[in-house]
Amino acid sequence: MSAEPGARRAVFVDRDGTLNREIEGALASPEQLELVPDAARALASLSDAGFAVVVVTNQSAIAQGWLDHERLARVHRALAEELALGGARIDLFVACPHHDREGLPPYRRACECRKPRPGMLHDAARRLGLDLGRSWLVGDALRDLAAARAVGARTVLVATGKGAREMERARVEGGGPDLYVEDLAAAARAILAAERVDTQGK
Repeated sequence: MSAEPGARRAVFVDRDGTLNREIEGALASPEQLELVPDAARALASLSDAGFAVVVVTNQSAIAQGWLDHERLARVHRALAEELALGGARIDLFVACPHHDREGLPPYRRACECRKPRPGMLHDAARRLGLDLGRSWLVGDALRDLAAARAVGARTVLVATGKGAREMERARVEGGGPDLYVEDLAAAARAILAAERVDTQGK
């Protein structure tokens, strides 16, 4: 999908393990929500730099019956409200409820939105008018990076969540990130630094 002239850049952010601490099972209520350190400040810095901030999250807990759309929406409202207290804004939440092998219809099916496939990124680009080739994705799993590479976006793997294990896997199997950093705050700093270098090089 080619971008319209002047289309906005985005930073796509995985949710569990990247933006908030991953918990056992499904994050099913706002009371379970715990942001990673300095998450709000990190996202605010990206918004201030002109990026759209888009959360893209696999939520196969819906397919498996552990969660429904209403409860997921409550979690995302609470997440947005907590981030807003720190001056951050989420431009869009996009969630995939499917699983290709587990759960019940209509959610048990192969889809184009579940990472590592890039459907959620394409959806956000259509809805917000984004330039995917000038965008970034921050996540804690190799499947996040694969979705980003499929649309030409640059990738940052964080060591939080499953990220440290995933980096070890990437060192063996390949498919590692453009950047590997400690956490979301470090990712935001690294993206902004890379963008400054790009601007100065033009």
